[in-house]
Amino acid sequence: MRVIADLHLHSKYARATSQNSDLNGLSEGAKIKGVQVLATGDFTHPDWFKELKLGLDSRDNDTGLYEFNGVKFLLSVEVANLFHINGELKKMHHVILAPNFEVAAQINDRLAKRGNLAADGRPIFGKYSAAQLVEEVMEISSENFVIPAHIWTPWFSLFGSKSGVDDLKEAYGGMEKHIHALETGLSSDPAMNWMISKLDKYTLVSNSDSHSPEKMGREANVFDLENVGYNSIIDAVKTRKGFVKTYEFFPDEGKYHYDGHRDCNVLLDPWEAEKLGNICPVCKRPLTIGVMHRVADLADRKFGEKPENAIPFKHIVPLPTVIAKALGKTEVSKQVREEYGRLIRYFGNEFAIYEAGEDKIRLAADPLIAEAIAKVNAEKVHWVPGYDGVFGELVLDEKKGKELEEKKRGARAQKGLGEFF
Repeated sequence: MRVIADLHLHSKYARATSQNSDLNGLSEGAKIKGVQVLATGDFTHPDWFKELKLGLDSRDNDTGLYEFNGVKFLLSVEVANLFHINGELKKMHHVILAPNFEVAAQINDRLAKRGNLAADGRPIFGKYSAAQLVEEVMEISSENFVIPAHIWTPWFSLFGSKSGVDDLKEAYGGMEKHIHALETGLSSDPAMNWMISKLDKYTLVSNSDSHSPEKMGREANVFDLENVGYNSIIDAVKTRKGFVKTYEFFPDEGKYHYDGHRDCNVLLDPWEAEKLGNICPVCKRPLTIGVMHRVADLADRKFGEKPENAIPFKHIVPLPTVIAKALGKTEVSKQVREEYGRLIRYFGNEFAIYEAGEDKIRLAADPLIAEAIAKVNAEKVHWVPGYDGVFGELVLDEKKGKELEEKKRGARAQKGLGEFF
């Protein structure tokens, strides 16, 4: 059975999240997107944990998945670890997946000794290293699964420019043996990660990290499994058997792809930033070094090289964004909402649209929208890259996109990693 799984998101109990991110909102959003297996997020939060236990159907809990409104849920939480290595502060986020409520409760009991779980759906733990987290979680159950989250994000990640490391052993020591997968995050894609050979042994997964139902599935994983359950999903990630592909943001869309300073309206590619000593030309303070820059620093392969046994991937753009750009409207406009709803009713869900043939899309969609979707599928779109917390801007006309970027940057048009390696 082919299933699409989004294994990292947040509930209404995490900071800066939609109040619609409850079981009703998440399950309805999953159906619209086409996601069959959804992370619960935030199971460490006491109130959310109670809601999950009361609301999720546990009659089929021997699979490790729990059902609500026709959608299967997998118990998950993201936690933040703050700790020092050789006197330097490190800040990393991790996704923990648990096989059942009993094990999740034990994780909660252990983590409650480290900090206040009721303060945030994504708890923050000081003086608690990544290695300690992995060791304690795996002591509770060997079926638990820990994934370093959005590994390139500058501020809170494994390789982040502001507080990360250059090698997994530096972060996890002997606990590295329990790390089998890495989450690419919105500002990188597998092709960028393939440039670093030491990452080959880790499966690359992609998830939305969404804070609202509308953002679910913007990245996701596709599995083809004989029996859909917690263990079969984890096994597919570990072995890559039955792991069909990932759906990915165009990394340029991610809000930390390029270097820059949001407050100074400065957007730079890594090589321009290097020429400036990574100092903002406006305020003279250090730039926020983006994902592309960090990947380039650690790369030992040319862009375009693909390791053996790599999982394929497909770039997508959230459909409301595509419709809005095609029609020249905002994503919240009535016309965009109506066109989106019409396409969802016709195809069943958003992923089905991207997997449909071009002829079917042109039959069902407004010509401008159909052309825009075709461009996305053919990867013939342009981006003004994201930087320092600002999402990238999709431009359907390449010439116009380059003009916009030149105006934005006051510099030459965007270059990709392939032009420098």
